[in-house]
Amino acid sequence: MARSPPPSLATRPRDLRPGDAAAGERVRRGEFRFLGLELDAGPGGDPWDRACPSRGFAAALHGFGWLGDLLALGEPGAREALRLWLGWRRLFGKPGGFSWSGAALERRVFNLTCAAPALVQLASEAEGAELLDSLGRQAAALLDDRRADPSRELERLTAAALAGAALAGPAGDKLLNKALPRLEKLAPQAVLPDGVHATRSPQRGLELLFDLLALDDALSQRGRPAPVEALRAVDRLGAALRFFTLSDGRLPSFQGGEAGAAHRIAVALALDAARTSAARALPYGGYQRLESRLIRLIADVGAPAQGPWSVGACAQPGSIEVEVGGARLIAACAWSASAEGAPVVLRGPAGGSCLGLGEAWPGLEARGEAGDFGPRLTGDALVVTAERQESAAGVWLDLANGGWRGDFGLEHTRRLFLDLAADEVRGEDQLAPVSRPRDRRPVFYLIRFQLGAGVTASVAVDGKSAVLKPAGAQGWRLRSDAAETRLESVRVFEAAGPRQAGVVVLAGLIHPTEGVRVRWKLSRDEG
Repeated sequence: MARSPPPSLATRPRDLRPGDAAAGERVRRGEFRFLGLELDAGPGGDPWDRACPSRGFAAALHGFGWLGDLLALGEPGAREALRLWLGWRRLFGKPGGFSWSGAALERRVFNLTCAAPALVQLASEAEGAELLDSLGRQAAALLDDRRADPSRELERLTAAALAGAALAGPAGDKLLNKALPRLEKLAPQAVLPDGVHATRSPQRGLELLFDLLALDDALSQRGRPAPVEALRAVDRLGAALRFFTLSDGRLPSFQGGEAGAAHRIAVALALDAARTSAARALPYGGYQRLESRLIRLIADVGAPAQGPWSVGACAQPGSIEVEVGGARLIAACAWSASAEGAPVVLRGPAGGSCLGLGEAWPGLEARGEAGDFGPRLTGDALVVTAERQESAAGVWLDLANGGWRGDFGLEHTRRLFLDLAADEVRGEDQLAPVSRPRDRRPVFYLIRFQLGAGVTASVAVDGKSAVLKPAGAQGWRLRSDAAETRLESVRVFEAAGPRQAGVVVLAGLIHPTEGVRVRWKLSRDEG
């Protein structure tokens, strides 16, 4: 019986994310840093036979996301990458266990595929053949992974298809024939018509865009067309990325996503072939963008994602991110799906720049199903509506959500007006009785404005305003007719680790049968 030919490479896949040579040098010294934690194996050391600081750290280590940073060092980095791969193979090369499922497997297949040309070039013939054979087996396992986050199925299919495009012969063809039809079917579900990822996370859209661009490039090298729906997804993701990118080159922190690194986002924008101008609204994804000469405001005007897509979703309807003069003044959310140890409460109003009632959530709450990828949002469906009007004077945005009806019998409306001439935002939050409340006891309303990194705030003596000041820039005053203005703090969770941030809170006590209206204004401080 004829033996199958040894595996070989048909293409040279490329991860278009820029590598970080400084981070690569740390890895070459045996210093691994993920999620604000460290593991020091020392130069030439073995990180694989040591206990990882956390499960998330282990997923990052076994995901091989550091390969691109090592390869940014050239041949010395590639040699260290090969050494680390050989060490992983000795301990974890056989299928099974934590490292052969979930995010660790998905990202390793993608990252190892992109690094394979450089590693095979330095490996012995036997090592190279083993690496490519293992890559094929891991990609096949990825297609059958039943324990993984269901919201990442398109990312898994993309990684498996990328490996298929890289491997020559029957091994690659088999992977492509299994992955591409499934990818074609799922892409329109995972990427909404306006380019927002189905999780509604801007950061998830960015990362998927990079993955799909790598697949398109590898398929082109192989002389095989990319699936039509994959190409449509690339165009849509690129358009949404332009909508979300703020003046500092980073993203707003909505729905479990982080701001990201400006240089990585710039690379993705440069690769966007369509290069359409930024839209003012993403109606399917549920976002609106208001701009004046000095102010850029993005509002979350959609309901949180449901079902499998909700593992990183946040119940923060009407949350806003505000940039003034190119500085991030108000951040949308303190919770990140990429961070470890972030308390679930930050997925509700307590973690957003939005309105909350006591410690309650607006209909939905993070509870119920909880796997390795975290709890989904469950509860009553949250309906959010938005209406936009524009004139020469400015832009009106009217939002309404019924998330407070069930417990409190209240409907919340948030009206935002961006004055183009005065460069100021005027807001109004109203809670109006619409049904019989389950609980008639008074409750505190809390309208939160989470401060951006480096922004300080001070509350006026009369308690009616606060001055928000970005580092090295002019201050902005937040005035209101709320019963109280106070300054609190929140731990903002990010992949790099938690940090403290200030929160300006407009607060007061209301009776559900009466409701309340609070008006506020954000303008330049002339004091």
